[in-house]
Amino acid sequence: MSAVAARYQVLQDLNVEVISISVDSEFSHKIWQEVELSKMVENGVPFPMASDRGGKIGTLYGVYSEGGGVNVRGRFIIDPEGIIQAFEVLSPPVGRNFEESIRQIQAFQHTRETGEVMPAGWQPGKPTLKPNKDMVGNVWKVWKPEI
Repeated sequence: MSAVAARYQVLQDLNVEVISISVDSEFSHKIWQEVELSKMVENGVPFPMASDRGGKIGTLYGVYSEGGGVNVRGRFIIDPEGIIQAFEVLSPPVGRNFEESIRQIQAFQHTRETGEVMPAGWQPGKPTLKPNKDMVGNVWKVWKPEI
């Protein structure tokens, strides 16, 4: 969460809203913000930290661990219509990659605006694919994976 907070302006520039959700109470969030997060990121986390006591939201998104009573780490990219376009769920020992989240957001925004699709490993500014009937069986002519 601190990595997202530290780069929050990047997300704002992409018109992305961020909401953090955990089973912790709003009181735990307040203490965590004041005692730890504000020391990791200047002024702490600038986006809402919502409380999902009981794991109802986590259950809907498939990240609530009933045995542990916690939401496991999940990241969801939801488009303006409320449709989940991407999600990533990791066990607690492994953190997420902020740059990959940004790349995916840019790719989803690009395809939304243009109808073009991004090949594997696409980066902003790199070639995209323009789906059409002539491309069927001919993708190899316009795209080769970088190894």
